Amino acid sequence: MYKLCFFVPESHLEPVKQAVFAAGGGRIGDYEHCCWQVLGQGQFRPGPGADPFIGKAGELETVAEYRVELVCEDELIADVVAALKAAHPYEEPAYDVLRLAEF
Repeated sequence: MYKLCFFVPESHLEPVKQAVFAAGGGRIGDYEHCCWQVLGQGQFRPGPGADPFIGKAGELETVAEYRVELVCEDELIADVVAALKAAHPYEEPAYDVLRLAEF
């Protein structure tokens, strides 16, 4: 089992979540579409060769973003991350994939 955490602007929160859920993320037992989310503020400065969705190359940008966390079965994690990247508006979406220990 893995935990996937990603950051997404509010404008794309639901479409990205739905893509991740459709690929199999967010399932716990008999439950599906399970996640935890919280609103925060992201910061980045696009480099000279970037084509940012928000902001301009070379300028520091802050944007309201959601942090979304969910679990994913081992055999689905590659497809779930691919769905996240395909649905996300950013050139380089920020995300973490953590292997969960079993007790």
